[in-house]
Amino acid sequence: MTKTYRQGAIGALLDEYERAILDLSKTISSFNETAITIAINDASVQSILSHVVRSGYTYALYIQKLLGEQNSIPDLVYRKTVSEYQNDLTAFFIFTENVLKNFSDNQLEECNNEKKITTSWGQVYDIEQMMEHAIVHILRHRRQIEKFKIELDTK
Repeated sequence: MTKTYRQGAIGALLDEYERAILDLSKTISSFNETAITIAINDASVQSILSHVVRSGYTYALYIQKLLGEQNSIPDLVYRKTVSEYQNDLTAFFIFTENVLKNFSDNQLEECNNEKKITTSWGQVYDIEQMMEHAIVHILRHRRQIEKFKIELDTK
């Protein structure tokens, strides 16, 4: 089967974001309802995934705010099953894709800090940097969950 790639710089960012999300979804597919709630070092797969989903929406909302739209950070929602989290991962990706349809590749980079996104943690990003952060955020938590699975398997 031939892979279809989205066009342009936004398309490349979305392709990599989707790949990261699909990898995370595959990583969590072997966890059952009990395993996602087991805490190791004050974290569980459930808490990690709830954070990832909330963050995914938050990054897209920060970008959407550049259009002048007022929005608020979503609540942290704890799901009971992996399939619910997989649905949430798909949903925030689609939301992000729809937000980015309002921008052109030329709008990704911004040198003027006054026109950039200031996050709740104080970092300042343009759209491209925000999307790069979003991609790596998924990758880091996928890695965390992979390590978590090893710890669970050895107990």
